[in-house]
Amino acid sequence: MLSMVSLIPLPTTNLFLQILFVITLSLLFSFFRIPTLILTGLHTYVHPDDVNPNGNGNIRAAIRRPSAMDSDQPKPRKKSKEIFEFDESKAQVFRLTLGEDLLQSRVYFKEFYSAFNFTLLAVLSLFLQRFLNVDSDSGVVKNGTLIPLILGFTSVCRFVFLIVKVGFEKSASKKMEKDLSIVCGALSFFLSIAIVFEMAPKRIVDFGLEPLDALGKLLLASFMSCIVGFLYIPAMRNARCFWLGTDQLRCNLSIISCGWFPRLLLYTCYIMSVFTSLLWITPFSSILLNENIGSKNISLVGRSIGMSSSSFSSFRNSCIAVYGVLQLVVIRSNVQIFLNESVLCWYQRLHASKVPDLVYSRAKVFLHNHYICLVGIQFLVQAALVLLLVGLSQLDYTGFYSGLVKEVLMFMAWWIVFVSAVMNSVILVLFRRGYVYIS
Repeated sequence: MLSMVSLIPLPTTNLFLQILFVITLSLLFSFFRIPTLILTGLHTYVHPDDVNPNGNGNIRAAIRRPSAMDSDQPKPRKKSKEIFEFDESKAQVFRLTLGEDLLQSRVYFKEFYSAFNFTLLAVLSLFLQRFLNVDSDSGVVKNGTLIPLILGFTSVCRFVFLIVKVGFEKSASKKMEKDLSIVCGALSFFLSIAIVFEMAPKRIVDFGLEPLDALGKLLLASFMSCIVGFLYIPAMRNARCFWLGTDQLRCNLSIISCGWFPRLLLYTCYIMSVFTSLLWITPFSSILLNENIGSKNISLVGRSIGMSSSSFSSFRNSCIAVYGVLQLVVIRSNVQIFLNESVLCWYQRLHASKVPDLVYSRAKVFLHNHYICLVGIQFLVQAALVLLLVGLSQLDYTGFYSGLVKEVLMFMAWWIVFVSAVMNSVILVLFRRGYVYIS
């Protein structure tokens, strides 16, 4: 058996391993159903209608669309001069545990399920190719690079299309949030132009994009601004989840509080996003980089204390990959906090006045329950794009522009992390100052 394997050339062995690996993972994913397991067991909430409206004991539907009208249209009544007393015993929220049947009835469940599985498949294939002995002279087909290359770029294009589709969903977010996403995307175009064309007197971002021509840089800047526009709403949701999950409101409500481990994940993800984005900013990276390593002429004055260039490059790549994995791990906690946000809204509306208007809170609870999988896609897209772009940047490409392709892919992964860190920080500051609030 060993003699037969030794007769097979190394490139053919890599291609065979990649095909066998992808087929095996596809079969395993069909049995284990990992995306369903991530959302199974979460607590969702329903705001019931009046359970006993006429005193006859007939129970009405537990949840329905807020805009739906009953079949029997009530007749208009004359306003009574008596003081209306609100019965708080009817203002209640029911908690349900999400199962597979409930998840399959939610919109965008199939998209979330297939996107999560395809992302895992592509990322693990890229991870395997990173540790295989690849002969770059044999071509991308024979050395097995073609399989992760197709999976990676297909998954990236799929997520770009999916985030655009989700962004145009009417009831999933407020109109003001969509308008702000357009404004942020338009304003970020000028920042993208300044970064790509290096308009600053000294290069601030540590990326080598000089081989790109003017048209290529303009297209890259346009794509960067589109990413900012479509990632605004997911970043807003991330910041709200951090604000609620870490109990910055000090509301001390047990029904919306999370444990110490989800809080640790939230803090770690935020700190990691800020730290990773700074690793490509020249004033900060120069502190960690020691350019005098290996040089005989080392001056004592102004000497850098840090890592060598190769070690620092590996450290940056590892940090951005770890950030993507952390974002993948925290998806379950973020979705649960998103569901808990509707309970907070219901609680605030219930105690806002003596006669609370629960129409808005009913709509809030319904929409959060209805768009669970859509929000899961928004939490997944950032982690998936970062991991995929980092993995694609580590492949060995044949051709004259191999280094440029790797540099552009890593630059786009860093841009996603940088945009997320900036947006989360700005939104959290606005929350802290009281300019925006959760309602």
